[in-house]
Amino acid sequence: MKILAISGSARINSTNTAMLRAVRSIAPASIDISVFDRLGELPVFSPDLESLPLPRTVRDFIDAIAKSDGLIIASPEYVRSIPGGLKNAIDWLVSGEEIISKPIALLHASHRGDDMLASLRTVLATVSDRFTTDIFLRLHLMKMEPADVSRAVETPENRWKVQAYLQAFASFCVAERETA
Repeated sequence: MKILAISGSARINSTNTAMLRAVRSIAPASIDISVFDRLGELPVFSPDLESLPLPRTVRDFIDAIAKSDGLIIASPEYVRSIPGGLKNAIDWLVSGEEIISKPIALLHASHRGDDMLASLRTVLATVSDRFTTDIFLRLHLMKMEPADVSRAVETPENRWKVQAYLQAFASFCVAERETA
């Protein structure tokens, strides 16, 4: 099972990126997680740039999605909304086919952000017919440094939650592949 975990933050010391890396480190051996943390490298979306050849960073992003069995997205909220970099990345995917039937689930690193999550759910349900709201995990990691995030994710309680979340998402990906 190949999962692409997308960090919705462009910050170097992002809590979301640190959480995704920590989740990758405790994932079961049957689940291979790659973390995409380069949203800041994507050019601003314009339909004028969609003609081939696509900018290299965009092509790499789209290829990573195409090669994955499913996507996990973890994002902060900015002004109660989806961060511009994440929305820009999603905009790059709208005209293609890579995201349409891709299973997608959310992972959240904060006790707040419900407005952003509601907006993100609306956007993802629009671009993918395999987005699930049933598989969701929220960990309370806000304002932690990356090393502290890693330690928090590795606690027995959170490790159990993360592994159950990953197993549920992997099972969802398999079920969706079989119905496709």
